[in-house]
Amino acid sequence: MHWIFLILAGILEVTWAVAMKYSNGFTVMLPSVITAVGYIASAVFLALALKHLPLGTAYAMWTGFGIIGTSVLGVILFHDKLSVPQIICICLIILGIAGLKLLSKE
Repeated sequence: MHWIFLILAGILEVTWAVAMKYSNGFTVMLPSVITAVGYIASAVFLALALKHLPLGTAYAMWTGFGIIGTSVLGVILFHDKLSVPQIICICLIILGIAGLKLLSKE
């Protein structure tokens, strides 16, 4: 269950970050509310995951999910550009997350 909590925390991390972009500096109400609720919910699910997972592993994976998700959605939704070195680094983050999961004793 703790891995599910961590995945939910990661999804909510991406949700609030994308909503923040749509909030236009907190001047648009609905995305601003989604940002606040998503931020709190992400922290709650991370806290639940941390009851059973090591801090370094869980936090690295949570931030990694955020980096990967926001990078992909930035390209899709906002037409952000990624250079080849950036794509390589994101792939390395994916490898790191996979390694943390595979090598975790939980």
